[in-house]
Amino acid sequence: MGGHSHGHGEPYQIPDYKTFKVEGIKQLEDLQVALAKKCLKDPWIRNEVWRYHPGFGTRASRARVLFTRGMPLGLGLAMVSTIIYKALPDGHGHGDHEHGDSGH
Repeated sequence: MGGHSHGHGEPYQIPDYKTFKVEGIKQLEDLQVALAKKCLKDPWIRNEVWRYHPGFGTRASRARVLFTRGMPLGLGLAMVSTIIYKALPDGHGHGDHEHGDSGH
């Protein structure tokens, strides 16, 4: 701990910033042109290049991953808890208690 790698090396590799090029990405090129018309320049625009990399996916695919990431686990846990709830005898759960006509 404390910054020591314990011989395992870095858990990730930071890519060289020079690998990110705005050229060839239409949306970012259009942004540069629009900014230039206003005599502006975004020196950090290359930091957005990764979003347009084919391996990153489309907005729809990223949204699908975001909203369905934990769904299999959640459904599985819901099924297990339902099975356990149904398997318990009537007097031992927080389920439907039939009170009859006595009323509480």
